[in-house]
Amino acid sequence: MVSESAVGAVILVTEEVDVPPIGLDFPTITAAVLTFTIAYVLARLGAVVLSIASERTVRHRITIKTLVPLVRFTIYFIAVLVVFGLIFDLDSTQLVAFSGVLGAVLGLGIQDLFANIVGGVVLVFERPYHPGDMIEFGEYYGEVTDIGIRSTTLVTNDDDEISVPNYKLFTESLANANNGAAELMAVPELHLADEADVEAATTIVRDAMRSSPYLYASEDCPVVVRVNQQPAYITLRGRAYVNDVRHEFAFQSDVTERALAAFAEEGIETASVPVAVSAES
Repeated sequence: MVSESAVGAVILVTEEVDVPPIGLDFPTITAAVLTFTIAYVLARLGAVVLSIASERTVRHRITIKTLVPLVRFTIYFIAVLVVFGLIFDLDSTQLVAFSGVLGAVLGLGIQDLFANIVGGVVLVFERPYHPGDMIEFGEYYGEVTDIGIRSTTLVTNDDDEISVPNYKLFTESLANANNGAAELMAVPELHLADEADVEAATTIVRDAMRSSPYLYASEDCPVVVRVNQQPAYITLRGRAYVNDVRHEFAFQSDVTERALAAFAEEGIETASVPVAVSAES
């Protein structure tokens, strides 16, 4: 349509734009609710089935658990596309355009929640860690038990459940102890008096690690004991791999308990009060 003003100075050109109708009638709303309900049930059912299957094998547990967030995101993504199609009657081109507009609105209106959702999607495909991995984030260290849409759940050695917003895992440092592998390096640490027999103590710690039922024995994963001389005591740090990431603390406790008992039998004196060295010193 072309129109001209009375003085003929301005010509205004307008075009009709097809806006897809919004179908918010009762059958459409019912179908949308039913779609999300089915998606929720399928996502939960898939997570439960995969979790049960993963617990039946140590070797493939982490690999199977990696599929949980991927299955969940796929189901929810399909559900969102179906609901958009029902409400707006969009074709493929319109759906892409509408998704961009919706993303901009969400980014401005609920930035933190949207950042967590985007972070969750990126986590699924970039995979800096997996369910079953032992990661250290800030002051927390524990097993990743779930990667959700909004947050990642860790379970610490004290059985505390920590929920970490997904976007923080891209703004703060992260350490992954096993990166998808079933094995994990464990580091038992013992302190000796400055005049103790270091050679005998090192042999005891090495034997304690080699005889532990939690040890993962392999030529590529040797058992090592490092000796560090401190100002007032000596530190022995064992390095060995456990056969399951969940045995890390059990291995450390087992080695420490048997090594201390052997120290007592051999008359090897431990450090009574290990000196705590702060990060600033």
